[in-house]
Amino acid sequence: MNKNALSVDLVIKNNNIREIKLAMSHLSFIAHAYIWGAKNPSKVLPEVIARPWVQLSNILGRPPILSYASYCLDNWYRINPKENISLENVGLLNNFLGGVDEDWFVTIHVCIEDAAKDAIQSANVISKLNEMNSIKDFSDNLKKIISSLRKVNSIFSRMPEKCDPYIYYHRVRPFIFGTKDNPDLKKGLIYENQYSNKPQYFRGETGAQSSIMPFLDGALGIYHTQDHLRHYLNEMREYMPPEHRKAIELVEKRSKAKHLISKSKQLTSEYNKCLEEIRIFRAQHLEFAATYIHKQSQIKNPFGRGGSTITGTGGTPFMKYLKKHRDETKKQKI
Repeated sequence: MNKNALSVDLVIKNNNIREIKLAMSHLSFIAHAYIWGAKNPSKVLPEVIARPWVQLSNILGRPPILSYASYCLDNWYRINPKENISLENVGLLNNFLGGVDEDWFVTIHVCIEDAAKDAIQSANVISKLNEMNSIKDFSDNLKKIISSLRKVNSIFSRMPEKCDPYIYYHRVRPFIFGTKDNPDLKKGLIYENQYSNKPQYFRGETGAQSSIMPFLDGALGIYHTQDHLRHYLNEMREYMPPEHRKAIELVEKRSKAKHLISKSKQLTSEYNKCLEEIRIFRAQHLEFAATYIHKQSQIKNPFGRGGSTITGTGGTPFMKYLKKHRDETKKQKI
């Protein structure tokens, strides 16, 4: 951004979506540093931060809170622009306390998003196929999904290499909580001179706000039972970029993939391999949640809790949430 674009009003006036997303990311980090930077969270966000944050959020179609889009999707650059995206070639634009562990945690997710692009593209194609398409049409795309997700899981498995559970719990996690279902902000957060000064409640940043798994679920016909945890899953879409939400809804409505695939033994085998990679991803997520959050919550923390020890940063009962979606994925193999 040039110096003239540092004013949010000018950014909005310029109507440059890249600058708007960047400003949203900057303000989200500033706001969360203010809210969560002390031992006890701030209950009122000053207007100098609140007003432009709300303005930008209205333009982007998602709440004024640090969500996955600002924390990950819009918060990186390639160190060497001539080289591909990789864990060795991604740097962050914003962080909180900084350090290898915090950067690694975020760049892992950036690289997961990149590795999943082929799976998303092929899942989109599969969602458009019908009875007139050949087995090869389905098979080619199922194989691409499998290959892409294996790359995703390989990247995800590297989380412990440079992100220590203790450091994550005490230095990274406390800054990314939201204000909804958070015991440390029971009365919500007041955005000064915004929302008629009424407290607001928003979910914090969480990987559940990524569109990858919901998109694959929709295209492949993976359904999750209707209960309060399903409500959380659907609610996370409100924090996604609007175009992501629309894409997920579209594949859910039009995909006949599971029904058509079930008629072919060859395709059934490949379909089940796709679901197995999704199950592996969700199992890894559950394992990391146990190691990075549940176990760490049992250790005395001199810095305060930084939010609930039994709920995730998005305000969900994370262990139950993750187990449910791992197990439901496994059960829906054909």
